[in-house]
Amino acid sequence: MQGEDDLRGLAKIMAFMRAVSIIIVLMHLYWFCYGFFIHRGWTLEIINKILGNFNRTAGLFEHTLYTKVFALVLLALSCLGTKGVKDEKITWGKIYVALGIGFVLFFLNFPLLKLPLNTATFLYILTTGLGYIALMVAGVWMSRLLRSNLMDDVFNNENESFQQETKLMQNDYSVNLPTKFYYKNKWNDGWINIVNPFRATIVLGTLAPENRMQS
Repeated sequence: MQGEDDLRGLAKIMAFMRAVSIIIVLMHLYWFCYGFFIHRGWTLEIINKILGNFNRTAGLFEHTLYTKVFALVLLALSCLGTKGVKDEKITWGKIYVALGIGFVLFFLNFPLLKLPLNTATFLYILTTGLGYIALMVAGVWMSRLLRSNLMDDVFNNENESFQQETKLMQNDYSVNLPTKFYYKNKWNDGWINIVNPFRATIVLGTLAPENRMQS
């Protein structure tokens, strides 16, 4: 029960960090695309004051990269607690593609802010959102793949296995015992070959009571 409670607590922390990351992205869009929102009447004076205080005290909006990097760090930390999903085909190739697309859309779209058109601002909002989603997907996939690889051999069986004799060696006096051994993620057929049973062989035992009396 304690372990389940810890997992639930960790999941809540990860969800909270991801929510904060999303809120920071929304704050970023509100601040740097303010003209787009005010043109449509989607602004609130209290939000303007809160964000203004953030900028005066922490300089959070002095550059477009500050909030994006902060949001990405929280997103990466939130992905660490993601559980793996069975039967999902995840490869490093897919992860690299998602990371590349997300990085380009999320970080390299700042030239759109310099254009005066409302369409360019909308494209900046769209690419930032899509880039964030791509980075989140890549982070979740990476966490699942790493966790799956770590859990494949929790008892270190693969590193403790080794190659054994698989060749049958026979002669007139040999003793050959078939075996099975685990090596390279599969079970293999092997042999224990005692080719000279007379060498270094000793027979131990005790005399029967009647034989002791006679001796």
